[in-house]
Amino acid sequence: MTAISSPLQSLVAIGTRLWLDSVDPDLITAGRHYGTTGATSNPIIISDLLKSGRFDETLLGLIDEGLDDSAIAWRMTDLLVTNAQKNFRDVFDRTQGNDGYVSFELDPLLEDASCSLSTAERSARYVELGKQWAAGHANRMIKVPATDAGLGAIEELCAAGITLNITLIFSSRQYRIARDAAWRGAQRRPSLSGFKSVYSVFVSRIDAYTKNHVPDLAAASQGQVGILNAKRIWQENRDFWAGKNLPLQQEMIFASTGTKDPSESADKYVAALAGSDIQTNPPSTNSAIQQMTGKTFGRTVDQMPSAEVIADIDAKVDFAKLEAFLMDEGLKKFADPQKGLLASIAEKRAKLSSGLVREKDRVAERLGYVVESLCD
Repeated sequence: MTAISSPLQSLVAIGTRLWLDSVDPDLITAGRHYGTTGATSNPIIISDLLKSGRFDETLLGLIDEGLDDSAIAWRMTDLLVTNAQKNFRDVFDRTQGNDGYVSFELDPLLEDASCSLSTAERSARYVELGKQWAAGHANRMIKVPATDAGLGAIEELCAAGITLNITLIFSSRQYRIARDAAWRGAQRRPSLSGFKSVYSVFVSRIDAYTKNHVPDLAAASQGQVGILNAKRIWQENRDFWAGKNLPLQQEMIFASTGTKDPSESADKYVAALAGSDIQTNPPSTNSAIQQMTGKTFGRTVDQMPSAEVIADIDAKVDFAKLEAFLMDEGLKKFADPQKGLLASIAEKRAKLSSGLVREKDRVAERLGYVVESLCD
């Protein structure tokens, strides 16, 4: 048995699996040392990596190919996710497909207000893109949002044998629709041997909502709504899949686990949901936890808040209203980063192309000088 030498290693030791909320090659290498076994990506992550300048040579190559900004965005996303997959392929093989995945997010602009496609057309587009980006990738997980269009694509994607991460889940309602669609699709496969699905429930965003929109919650209840909601969905998920005798686990991902309130401990949500399934903690949260000298985690994922807190939350929180608000907010956070990625690529294109032109001019000047010298 490996000796536990850090807080995150203690978290892994009690049953939590850590997936890094990044595909940064350096962060993945560091994360493997404390037990990360998978990763997720999104446009913000890709944009930040491109802005770092570390991939300028690759970008220049794609520019030289004549690709437009959108094509470059998807080529770079594919490249970075594929590289991350290679880092976790040993985990995938060792667990026979139960772990070691890297999530690939489909086009967020399908959920932008400017998208003119109907819900059915967007669902069909999700299916088309899911098949395209999953092809040839054993440990790639296709990320689909729990929107009307995304939910409408799940059954067909699962039936096609694609491994899914259903994201932007804020409520039990969304979870149930996603889960039932995944199960219907899975049962249309020739075999259930490779069926794997995960459901990303967002946590801290819920508590940020109740702080601003449900101020009459008792002090003991405020800041516990996201935790209670996640634990309830986690338990429902375990109950649903129990007895189906599937070779792979159908799991929850606890997402949005970074604290929004700076007065709260960085490990608030990590500690509250410790002991099972998957956490995709922000790199900053993992880093802060690693600095907590002597910190060890115990299993808490199946420990509910007090009866008084539960009663208070159930009496005062309208979860349908909460879901509607957070989905509206979430879709803006979902689509806008893709626009930001495209803008950052356009900016990079201008800078890199300008630098390349100047270098070509300098080379031409030097060659001209050499020719003149030879002719003199």
